[in-house]
Amino acid sequence: MKLLVRNLARDTTEEELRKLFSVHGTLQSCSLVMDKATGESKGFAFVEMPKVGEAKVAIKTLNGSDVDGSIIRVKKAEDLVAKEESDQSKD
Repeated sequence: MKLLVRNLARDTTEEELRKLFSVHGTLQSCSLVMDKATGESKGFAFVEMPKVGEAKVAIKTLNGSDVDGSIIRVKKAEDLVAKEESDQSKD
Protein backbone atom coordinates (compact mmCIF):
# COMPACT_ATOMS: atom_id res chain seq x y z
CA MET A 1 0.00 0.00 0.00
CA LYS A 2 1.36 3.41 -0.93
CA LEU A 3 1.07 6.04 1.79
CA LEU A 4 1.23 9.82 1.59
CA VAL A 5 2.99 11.51 4.51
CA ARG A 6 2.30 15.26 4.74
CA ASN A 7 3.26 18.20 6.95
CA LEU A 8 6.81 17.00 7.51
CA ALA A 9 9.34 19.37 9.03
CA ARG A 10 11.71 20.60 6.32
CA ASP A 11 14.66 19.05 8.14
CA THR A 12 13.12 15.55 8.47
CA THR A 13 15.25 13.09 6.51
CA GLU A 14 14.34 10.05 4.45
CA GLU A 15 16.34 7.91 6.89
CA GLU A 16 14.24 9.21 9.81
CA LEU A 17 11.08 8.30 7.91
CA ARG A 18 12.41 4.82 7.17
CA LYS A 19 13.10 4.26 10.88
CA LEU A 20 9.69 5.67 11.87
CA PHE A 21 7.71 3.44 9.49
CA SER A 22 9.87 0.29 9.74
CA VAL A 23 8.75 -0.09 13.37
CA HIS A 24 5.32 -0.98 11.94
CA GLY A 25 6.46 -3.41 9.24
CA THR A 26 8.37 -3.96 6.03
CA LEU A 27 9.07 -0.98 3.78
CA GLN A 28 9.15 -1.42 0.02
CA SER A 29 10.22 2.18 -0.63
CA CYS A 30 10.45 5.60 0.97
CA SER A 31 10.72 8.79 -1.10
CA LEU A 32 11.02 12.23 0.44
CA VAL A 33 9.94 14.77 -2.19
CA MET A 34 12.59 17.42 -2.77
CA ASP A 35 12.41 20.82 -4.48
CA LYS A 36 14.59 20.60 -7.61
CA ALA A 37 15.53 24.28 -7.49
CA THR A 38 16.54 24.53 -3.83
CA GLY A 39 17.31 20.91 -2.95
CA GLU A 40 15.17 21.27 0.19
CA SER A 41 12.34 19.01 1.30
CA LYS A 42 8.86 20.00 0.11
CA GLY A 43 7.44 18.67 3.38
CA PHE A 44 5.87 15.46 2.12
CA ALA A 45 6.86 11.92 1.22
CA PHE A 46 5.59 8.62 -0.14
CA VAL A 47 6.12 5.38 1.74
CA GLU A 48 5.24 1.97 0.29
CA MET A 49 4.50 -0.97 2.56
CA PRO A 50 3.77 -4.30 0.82
CA LYS A 51 1.53 -5.66 3.59
CA VAL A 52 -1.80 -3.84 3.84
CA GLY A 53 -2.29 -4.75 7.49
CA GLU A 54 1.05 -3.24 8.46
CA ALA A 55 0.33 -0.12 6.42
CA LYS A 56 -3.03 0.34 8.16
CA VAL A 57 -1.36 0.04 11.58
CA ALA A 58 1.23 2.63 10.51
CA ILE A 59 -1.53 5.01 9.38
CA LYS A 60 -3.49 4.59 12.59
CA THR A 61 -0.42 4.94 14.81
CA LEU A 62 1.47 7.73 13.02
CA ASN A 63 -1.30 9.99 11.70
CA GLY A 64 -1.40 13.05 13.96
CA SER A 65 1.90 12.23 15.67
CA ASP A 66 4.66 14.74 16.35
CA VAL A 67 7.79 14.25 14.23
CA ASP A 68 10.56 16.83 14.54
CA GLY A 69 8.08 19.36 15.93
CA SER A 70 5.45 18.94 13.18
CA ILE A 71 2.15 17.08 13.47
CA ILE A 72 2.29 14.75 10.46
CA ARG A 73 -0.63 13.46 8.41
CA VAL A 74 -0.50 9.91 7.07
CA LYS A 75 -3.07 8.44 4.69
CA LYS A 76 -3.37 6.05 1.78
CA ALA A 77 -2.03 7.73 -1.35
CA GLU A 78 -4.66 8.12 -4.05
CA ASP A 79 -3.93 6.66 -7.45
CA LEU A 80 -3.76 9.68 -9.76
CA VAL A 81 -5.08 7.73 -12.77
CA ALA A 82 -8.09 6.42 -10.82
CA LYS A 83 -8.78 9.92 -9.49
CA GLU A 84 -8.65 11.44 -12.99
CA GLU A 85 -11.00 8.74 -14.34
CA SER A 86 -13.50 9.31 -11.54
CA ASP A 87 -13.32 13.08 -12.11
CA GLN A 88 -14.04 12.57 -15.83
CA SER A 89 -17.00 10.28 -15.13
CA LYS A 90 -18.64 13.12 -13.19
CA ASP A 91 -18.87 15.23 -16.37
